[in-house]
Amino acid sequence: MKRGEKSVTTVCPVARSSEVVGDKWTTLVLREMYMGATRYEEILIQTEATPQMLATRLKALEADGMVERHPYQERPLRYEYLLTEKGKAFYPVIQALRAWGETWCKSEDEGVAVRYTHRVCGHEVGLDNFCPKCREHVARRDLDATMSARFAKERENRREAYKAAKARSE
Repeated sequence: MKRGEKSVTTVCPVARSSEVVGDKWTTLVLREMYMGATRYEEILIQTEATPQMLATRLKALEADGMVERHPYQERPLRYEYLLTEKGKAFYPVIQALRAWGETWCKSEDEGVAVRYTHRVCGHEVGLDNFCPKCREHVARRDLDATMSARFAKERENRREAYKAAKARSE
């Protein structure tokens, strides 16, 4: 039975949504895709999922219509993963998790991990993606992201650790 064909046991939209994106790994995969990652290896590195876990989540997201696979290399055959309209529509949920996490899950001295600037006017939009200058909510496609030095270093450390582990296994 395909994921889209599972039996429906509730009319609750929260329960149904949780069936699609209700685990840490799926949420992190989507986070990476909103940050621009499309290749398996980069998503693997930044989520720190196991290869099996990531493959399972990507297949499930594809079956649920959240992502599409597109070949980017023929020999060997390799795919990139792109968000569909359905997948892009999930962004406000990730944004809400980000805002909540910045507010409630970090100490003040850590600072904001990613700052977003409205492309139209150049003003920072804060945690709720509201432009104070334009006085409007803005979509992700209208924003430029700047990672804090600490978050950028964390992500680079993951890349380096992955490369080192890969070199040791060869």
